[in-house]
Amino acid sequence: MNKKISVGMAVSLMALAAAVAVAATMVFSTSIFNSKIANLNERQAIYDKIIEINKIVRENYNGEIDEKTLLDSLSTGFAYGISDIYAEYYPADEYSDLKADLNGNAVGIGVDIVKDVEGYIKILSVYPDSPAEISGLLKGDQIVKVGEIDALTKYSEAVNAIKGDAGTSVTVTVRRAGEDSVIEITRRKVTVPSVESQMLDDNIAYIKIKDFNTNTVEQFESALASSVSSGAAGLVIDVRNNGGGTMKSVAKIIDMIVPEGPIVSSTNKDNETKVMYKSDSAEVNLPISVLVNKNTASASELFAAALRDYNKAKLVGANTYGKGVMQDIYQLSDGSAIKITTGKFNPPTSENFNGVGLKPDFVVELTAEQEKLWYDLDFSTDPQIVKAISVVKALNN
Repeated sequence: MNKKISVGMAVSLMALAAAVAVAATMVFSTSIFNSKIANLNERQAIYDKIIEINKIVRENYNGEIDEKTLLDSLSTGFAYGISDIYAEYYPADEYSDLKADLNGNAVGIGVDIVKDVEGYIKILSVYPDSPAEISGLLKGDQIVKVGEIDALTKYSEAVNAIKGDAGTSVTVTVRRAGEDSVIEITRRKVTVPSVESQMLDDNIAYIKIKDFNTNTVEQFESALASSVSSGAAGLVIDVRNNGGGTMKSVAKIIDMIVPEGPIVSSTNKDNETKVMYKSDSAEVNLPISVLVNKNTASASELFAAALRDYNKAKLVGANTYGKGVMQDIYQLSDGSAIKITTGKFNPPTSENFNGVGLKPDFVVELTAEQEKLWYDLDFSTDPQIVKAISVVKALNN
């Protein structure tokens, strides 16, 4: 049975509904307003405190203040204070160097180095067409002195002394087979090789990716094409000790290997997830193993996870670092920059690995002695590489 209500009752109900809506809106708006006021008050407290400290220091400090150093230090403190372990402030000159590194370029003599067991600077590789190569430096050489700085007693100082501006010179004392020689090298801009490759026995191609920068894409594409044209029966791709790099470069490299589909998605601070990069239908149809370890981090973890998600590779080695969050760098008006974490990045289908890392399909740990002398291991003495090769052979059969 239908019940009718009077016009007056209808008007009263409409007025009541409107009043409830207005009241709810006012409560919501008041909540937002109070939240904003609280934020403004907190921010004002920060500004007031800096002003107060600045006033006290300038009125009472018995010394000279370097304004640039002070400003850089304040900015560094801000990055540190937000509790983002990956946040970092870059002064203008450091940010310029960082951009060069991300583009695969640097100024120097053109070597990769490590502190060896004796405590000296050991050359791991010499860049092609670099000042170091032209000067005759070789892989395995020890740099025992830089200028008058003894690398054994002042290692970090000696390493920093190798660096310098293009066109300037540095003198290094190089020890080879027990004999020392003094060499003067002129620094200049060099292209940093981030990919190394060679063909192993049984047509297994070994490709090492040191990091993911702008130049890595072209270098990997060339190494992959060369391996395939040389009749590679499988690939061992080494991303151990690869701390990551740019998302764009790793996505392009993943795209060369996996079939059509999503490569990586991002989840922002509002918990909104969207696909960042997709791959096309071109793919590599060879058995692949990917070498990983505790220093495989960020973009290199994504690389390993994506290949495994698409059943393109088996992972060999040790559990990875576990960095599944991404940072963006914002350049400031004076040429400096700040890097902050802006969200998570997720593999194609597997879970985000932040804080847990990736567990290899085949766990192979190095002994303590092998860890210490990792740079002297080769294709026959490195148990992780040996296992990765055997995995590829098994997949091939």
